[in-house]
Amino acid sequence: MPSRDRSARKNRRLAATALAALAALAGALPLSSPASAAGADTTVTVNANAGLGVLDPAARGANAAIWDAHMNDPEVATLMKTAGVGAMRYPGGSYADIYHWKDHSAPGGYVAPGTGFDDFMSTVKSAGAQPVIIANYGSGTPEEAADWVRYANITKHYGAQYWEIGNEIYGNGHYGSGWENDTHADKSPKEYARQVKAYAAAMKAVDPTVKIGAVLTTPGNWPDGVIGSGDAADWNDSVLADVAHDIDFVSVHWYPGGSADEPAVNKVAQLPGELREVRNLLDRYAGADSARIGIAMTEVNASTGGTSFTTRPNGLFAADAMMTALENGVFTVDWWNTHNGAGTISTVNGETDYGDMGMLSSASCSGAVCEPAANTPFAPYYGIKALAALGGAGDTMVASASSPSQVSVHAVEQADGDLAVLLINKDANTSHTVALHYAGFTADGSDPAVLRWAPGDADLVPAPGTASSSQTVLPASSLTVLTLHPQPGSGPSATIGAPGTPRATSVTDTSVSLSWPAASGKADRYGVYERSGTNLQLLGESAGTSVTVPNLPPGSAHTVIVLATDTAGRLSRPSAPLTFTTGSPRQSSCVVGYQVTAGWGNGFVAAVTLTNRGPNPIDGWSLDFDWPAAGQSVTGAWNAKVTDDSGHVHATGSDGNTRLAANGASTVSFGFTGANNGPNPAPTVFRLNGTVCTTGS
Repeated sequence: MPSRDRSARKNRRLAATALAALAALAGALPLSSPASAAGADTTVTVNANAGLGVLDPAARGANAAIWDAHMNDPEVATLMKTAGVGAMRYPGGSYADIYHWKDHSAPGGYVAPGTGFDDFMSTVKSAGAQPVIIANYGSGTPEEAADWVRYANITKHYGAQYWEIGNEIYGNGHYGSGWENDTHADKSPKEYARQVKAYAAAMKAVDPTVKIGAVLTTPGNWPDGVIGSGDAADWNDSVLADVAHDIDFVSVHWYPGGSADEPAVNKVAQLPGELREVRNLLDRYAGADSARIGIAMTEVNASTGGTSFTTRPNGLFAADAMMTALENGVFTVDWWNTHNGAGTISTVNGETDYGDMGMLSSASCSGAVCEPAANTPFAPYYGIKALAALGGAGDTMVASASSPSQVSVHAVEQADGDLAVLLINKDANTSHTVALHYAGFTADGSDPAVLRWAPGDADLVPAPGTASSSQTVLPASSLTVLTLHPQPGSGPSATIGAPGTPRATSVTDTSVSLSWPAASGKADRYGVYERSGTNLQLLGESAGTSVTVPNLPPGSAHTVIVLATDTAGRLSRPSAPLTFTTGSPRQSSCVVGYQVTAGWGNGFVAAVTLTNRGPNPIDGWSLDFDWPAAGQSVTGAWNAKVTDDSGHVHATGSDGNTRLAANGASTVSFGFTGANNGPNPAPTVFRLNGTVCTTGS
């Protein structure tokens, strides 16, 4: 991703209703709550029974670029291995769409010596990682990509599994702003989808085991919502409508931006909603196939310019953003970049920031200011290294929460039963005393092992004696990893494994039918739990591997996990989570159509139509709905009076637009403009004069 110009930038009421309804079904899983530690100003809760999924071997990744002369320095493999980097992406962002692997050329770009594919694979193997390869879409062909697969996996036996088709192809100029090379005459998303199918067929004909990825734009980021000339839908909808059954993963990039007043780490809270919308899109277009399609975040950094890159704030961002992505369904998160080069020089909290998007120094200069020796780690490297201390492949991510939000927390139950907790103090000036609470885990009483990266620390360093299992003090602007040992005889069952990931076999407006693969060993019974933050609520139990949950509110989102119980009454490790949303009634006296007709990344235009299917006309209608995402709002309207009160929207007819005829004899329509700071999912339930309506398009 060389420098370029880009156009940058819960349904709360239903959730409360849902929780009230679910509370009547069964009691919640208990949470142990020891008295808060004296003097604590921050409370952290970890629930080891509330699983968020298992860390993939490729979970933490980094990009590598053929213009980087230090890409294959021997120190790079060692540093990557030490930081637990399990994936390395090649040949380098936008360079992928000008790169021809056979002659190692990139017409119009610079190719550094010693950066060929075999050289890269030598570094990958030495680091104990696996490659993520970008096939040239911009100026390549399916045949060229298939030949690369043949060379990599048949000739050289590299076992390269993940292959993306192009880099940021939505940046090919189709939407106005263009930085990505694309020599196709037709630059539309439909043409990209057609070509992805051709690439996938050619590459899988050589090696059926490869996984093919298609490029999406991150919801809530340009050009999400933009409908190009001649298109029927935006990029994501157009592409997935055609390729959802032909691909194995999708690739998104995330550069949230930041400033001294609002650092990028404060924007990480947007990420779960944006990734949830990616999964919603996959569910919509892939149906039952959605579960096998992964989400890869193949580039992430604070921004493409104008913020701190090599100093401490970006180290905190790296740890928080990458772990948040993994907790929300991403299987690999790849930092941009390994080396990138000096940019705008600035001073951040007394440190020199070299404006370099790399995690390691390239020993380059900007004016009279030069970076330290090549491969000197910058702040993001230490953020990623902290994640290696948190957990590795096969370990289980578990739910955690912190209040207030100046401290972020992430937790992993490791394979040996230890619980690791990462605490990120985002406050640049103030230390925080943290009281720690646990559910599903009992510490053995010994002090935890402590690793810390705080101002003045040259690396992630041991800090013995600075924490107990119930309290620790976090220095300002720091990362702290606590590793706690379980009390002997506690922890997950040793005789049964975790159940498989549940799937929804049927979803209605008020119920869901779930099934899941059985746990290994002899399970006595299974419990299905809804997770809300760190809390678990029992929805249903079964001696088998399926259950139907009734009495759910229409249009409500639910995240569930499955826990097995062995014959001695001990719980298993948790399954990975499933999130589903109940629908609208198939039969209702009213129908509401909602359609986004235009968008520009952080704003949109929506059209709403109302139909009364009841036997009596309606004189004077009102429509109510809630926004699913926190950053959505109404900014203007026509043909109706529309108010937006903290995410609850209320609309009434204006002059000449207040009557709905009976039996569907007429419709009423109105429109509005909206803003979205993050994803822009459609509302899930509409009420016309208090009645829940069928939702159409």
